[in-house]
Amino acid sequence: LWQERLLPSGFVVLGAARSQLDDQQFRLRLKEGVAKFSRRSFSEKAWEKFSENVFYESVDGQVSKDFVRLKTRLESLGQLRAQTFNYLFYLAVSSSYYGDIAANLNQAGLIEKPGQGRRATYLLVEKPFGIDRASARVLNQRLREHFFEEQIFRIDHYLGKETVQNILVFRFANGIFEPLWNRNYIESIQISMAEEIGVGSRASYFDQAGILRDIVQNHLLQIMALLCIEPPISLNDPDSIRNEKVKVLRSVRKFGEAEILKGTVRAQYEEGFIFGEPVPAYRHEKGVGADSNTETYCALKLEIDNWRWSGVPIYIRAGKRLPKRITEVAVYFRRAPTALFEGRQVGEIEPNVLAIQVQPDEGISLRIESKPPGPRLRVMPVDMDFRYGSSFGALSADAYERLLLDAMNGDPTLFTRDDEIDQSWSLLDPVLEMWRDGAVKLHGYEAGTWGPSAADELLLQNGQRWRNL
Repeated sequence: LWQERLLPSGFVVLGAARSQLDDQQFRLRLKEGVAKFSRRSFSEKAWEKFSENVFYESVDGQVSKDFVRLKTRLESLGQLRAQTFNYLFYLAVSSSYYGDIAANLNQAGLIEKPGQGRRATYLLVEKPFGIDRASARVLNQRLREHFFEEQIFRIDHYLGKETVQNILVFRFANGIFEPLWNRNYIESIQISMAEEIGVGSRASYFDQAGILRDIVQNHLLQIMALLCIEPPISLNDPDSIRNEKVKVLRSVRKFGEAEILKGTVRAQYEEGFIFGEPVPAYRHEKGVGADSNTETYCALKLEIDNWRWSGVPIYIRAGKRLPKRITEVAVYFRRAPTALFEGRQVGEIEPNVLAIQVQPDEGISLRIESKPPGPRLRVMPVDMDFRYGSSFGALSADAYERLLLDAMNGDPTLFTRDDEIDQSWSLLDPVLEMWRDGAVKLHGYEAGTWGPSAADELLLQNGQRWRNL
């Protein structure tokens, strides 16, 4: 952001954690990270200039007197720069500390009400936001004791990805697609998130959460909501977009016991091979219990009960230790009538598929049927591809770059609101409860495969199959 001149000239980054560091030690740690992970070539000269704006203060989030010292440091930096800074507090900590930190910020006088103080004050928090609806409500209540909703930015980095943002532009800026974006022309939708990695260093967290909480409740339901919204009043009005997303989540048919038994699949990876290398079963991973019933794969069938989407099944799947890393949305259009081709031995005519790849190779493709060269009348599918890297000649910015910039500018469009989180937990709580009680079988699948056969059967019920990724 700084190299692209998107930050104000007088900005300051003040790191705050329990570690006892001085400014220079903190800068050296950041320098190592930037040199290793930046999407740009590292420039020593640029870093030296940027790091003049980076400082550090040792703060324990649960010690109120530390926040008095934090306030003093912020005020001294403001005086040094002759600036009245707006404050963006980014809490990259466990959500169990959010309430205490918010209270200490308020007690130290670091929070100002919107439009009433000398500066804007925002709070940026990471997922997971609760473990169920009840805990999310408690967490929201604690934050709202000190911040107004418009000051709270709940980050979901998937919403900062270019292809996810492009969903709105693709739908509403192209006249050929929006008229088709309904139950009359769309047969089904698939949203898939696959990773080849296991749990790694996140075992202690993941074994308590599972992939339904970790991926579906936030990332994939947010993508579904954006994909299926009605046209908002304006793309310049953050709440008009978020209002429409909430409407979608409220319209999703609630899971009853029968729907959970028939329309959900949970599974856990067993030992297998990834890229030719052997990998252990989930229960043999470091930090995972030998009797763990945590799901590393899940598949769900959802339906949105509104005029636009009634009768269109939406299939969601997410899994670890699958053959490759990919996140994709696939929109299947209804098949064309085939009477015209009867007797011509053209084979099965496939449906048109619009595929939106979120990662790693961001882009959009449209699969159509076409006649290959030759005297025979045949039909073959071909893909029309658009890729960000090749079409625009530049790599997409990291999702966090966009989201941090929006938070600094006070733009909440790409952040989740409290009622969005409440609705997503409301939808999944019954599933989590039945899974916890063992009412739904925990299947196994070999690492390096695309999941259990039960997930295939979920689609076969409607004569469909998962898209090959």
